[in-house]
Amino acid sequence: MPDRSKFQSKVIKNYYNNRENIAIQRLQELVTELYLTEGKKRKQNWKHVETHLLKMEVKQATIDHLIEQDNPELVANLIKKLDK
Repeated sequence: MPDRSKFQSKVIKNYYNNRENIAIQRLQELVTELYLTEGKKRKQNWKHVETHLLKMEVKQATIDHLIEQDNPELVANLIKKLDK
């Protein structure tokens, strides 16, 4: 495998430096989707929310509570706290 160019190395470095911000942005998008979806798609979006929250090291008990409540507003409030 050839070495990476300076540009490729910089892109990779920036991704890992901003990984938390990327996860927060994706969670914000998922909250919007949760407000708009129903049924199977909504369950799938909750699974994606769980995945991103686990990456941000949120406790499993908190995630389970959010999913059980099925309220996107609670996730939005948690994102505000995480973003600070």
